[in-house]
Amino acid sequence: MSKLWGGRFEQTASEWVDEFGASIHFDQALVLEDIEGSIAHVTMLGEQGILTSAEVDQIVGGLHTLAKKAKQDALTFNVFHEDIHMNLEALLHEEIGPVAGKMHTARSRNDQVATDMHLYLKNRVIETIAGIESVQSALVSHASQNIETVMPGYTHLQRAQPVSLAHHLLAYFWMLERDKERFLDSLKRIDMSPLGAGALAGTTFPIDRHRSAELLGFSRVYPNSLDAVSDRDFILEYLSNASLLMMHLSRFCEELILWSSEEFKFITISDVFSTGSSMMPQKKNPDMAELVRGKSGRVVGNLIGLLTIMKGLPLAYNKDLQEDKEGMFDTVKTVQGSLSIMAGMIQDMTFHADTMKRATERDFSNATELADYLSAKGMPFREAHEVTGTLVRHCIEERLYLSELPLETYQAHSALITEDLYDALSPVTAVARRNSYGGTGFDAVRTQLDEANQKLPTHA
Repeated sequence: MSKLWGGRFEQTASEWVDEFGASIHFDQALVLEDIEGSIAHVTMLGEQGILTSAEVDQIVGGLHTLAKKAKQDALTFNVFHEDIHMNLEALLHEEIGPVAGKMHTARSRNDQVATDMHLYLKNRVIETIAGIESVQSALVSHASQNIETVMPGYTHLQRAQPVSLAHHLLAYFWMLERDKERFLDSLKRIDMSPLGAGALAGTTFPIDRHRSAELLGFSRVYPNSLDAVSDRDFILEYLSNASLLMMHLSRFCEELILWSSEEFKFITISDVFSTGSSMMPQKKNPDMAELVRGKSGRVVGNLIGLLTIMKGLPLAYNKDLQEDKEGMFDTVKTVQGSLSIMAGMIQDMTFHADTMKRATERDFSNATELADYLSAKGMPFREAHEVTGTLVRHCIEERLYLSELPLETYQAHSALITEDLYDALSPVTAVARRNSYGGTGFDAVRTQLDEANQKLPTHA
């Protein structure tokens, strides 16, 4: 058995060389996309009179048979045939005979594989967007139940100001909304057809690239054949968007890991998304959150890997581009799995509102309220800041909190302070009053929640 490209070669490669050069062990994931692209290509060849209608019927019929077998996991691939394209051509030859060789007329594996990956990523991006929306829905579900749940807000991982739990959860909603927008925008560049570009220079056959693109559901065609076969920007963009998405999931997981610890006790993660210790019977570990946090690293690594491959490649196709697929497949699997885990884990999570509220009452996160109180009564903010800092230091020395200081102590520092200060120092009041657009005030959060709901598909 000779290689499908082997006519000009006198020697054959050793098996280990074939194994090293082959991609079939991973690019078989493109089997249905490759068949879909071939059906469109052959259909166009028939419409252009390049193949007879009988040849088209025979080839397309054979391809449909292979697609059915592929869906049943009934195809056997061979390293000798290197990649999914030549394996399918060899399998088609077994199905329909020598006419299978006409399928590759006016086409190269260079434009063929690029087409496959455009088709593959187009579908995967749509699935990724659906996965993001599942996580967003889980966040909105909890946010809608926790608008008036008060918790500490942090900067530098130090308690800063009290906030609404809903507000905190919706911060991640909007991060994910930006991720969704990036993926949606990337479809404009994924939704392009390289088919018909040939190896690099097009073809002498009277093909209709716009027709094959139409048959495949692509909205545009690459205008330059060199660019069409060598472009991997669309994969890099997917990997970049996926890296940002995984970074956002990782940040949230870091908080969930902290919040589920004995030191915080803000949440309980469901047993379904936790594991135990083989030595310590009491342990309940947030392993799924830790895994998502860790898997963000492999996605970023896949992005850096392909950027490094691409940076030194001259036009047009180079064998290095065979290395573009495994990172893409791995990222798709990692992102989809992470989104499914996150949606389930968030939905099943229990928030401990009382613990969160108590945490806001035993700290100095209401110090800004005192400064704002004095400022609102006419004291310059810088002076109010100084007075508040002095009072906080006094509290620390006396082992008290601001709400525990007697009124006479306050009035010794400023005659502007009256009994109404104590209401202003309440964490609930502090949160409720911050109703500037985008703020954590309960009314502002309700407005934000309405906007978030409009972004979910049930409101489309």
